[in-house]
Amino acid sequence: MPTLLVVESSPRGEHSMSRGLTKMFVEEWVKTHPGGNVVERDLMESNLPFVTMPWLGAYFTPDEQQTPEMRETLHLSDELVSEILAADHIVIATPVYNYNVPAVLKAYIDHIVRKGKTLGFAGEGLVHGKACTILMASGGVYTEGSPIRDRDIATNYLRLILRVIGIEDVTVVAGGNAKSVDMGEITRDAFLQKFVTEVTEAAANVGQQLDRIASRTLITSD
Repeated sequence: MPTLLVVESSPRGEHSMSRGLTKMFVEEWVKTHPGGNVVERDLMESNLPFVTMPWLGAYFTPDEQQTPEMRETLHLSDELVSEILAADHIVIATPVYNYNVPAVLKAYIDHIVRKGKTLGFAGEGLVHGKACTILMASGGVYTEGSPIRDRDIATNYLRLILRVIGIEDVTVVAGGNAKSVDMGEITRDAFLQKFVTEVTEAAANVGQQLDRIASRTLITSD
């Protein structure tokens, strides 16, 4: 059965717009993948450390030469990488802070971009046969036609990182103008309702994404 990995990064709990989009997505995904496995990784509960000198020392030491302390330093990173590699589909839900992803999501990325595991030593991506959906909530609107389109750093950054590790089939649901909820112009439920169709279609199309990826793999390996 397929496995869905859900990565949450908002600190706002039940008030979060991106978590609201995730809830809709997972509900639809479960409907279309009965018996599928959903793995949740809430970065706000993972006590994820930033990269430190000891971490880098362990990272650049070959596995067979690592001390027990080094292995312990990389334990959480190894766990996060294993989740990525075991998943068929990945959902990354995130707010946008100052045009980019929050620090906790950047820390997560630093832990999963690992030479020899998700990234080859020649710079090639090693994570194949997977698709990703990005569920993004932002105060501004950065979609096509927006006068501030050039500020869409978060989307471009996530697409780049995913492509670097080998994931090229990426769908983005851009929940723009989330600030309207904080400003009291509309309710959170009304905001989320605007994206029901887009989120539902993204969840329902996961199977087609994976079929496309499998087809490309077969053609490449023929």
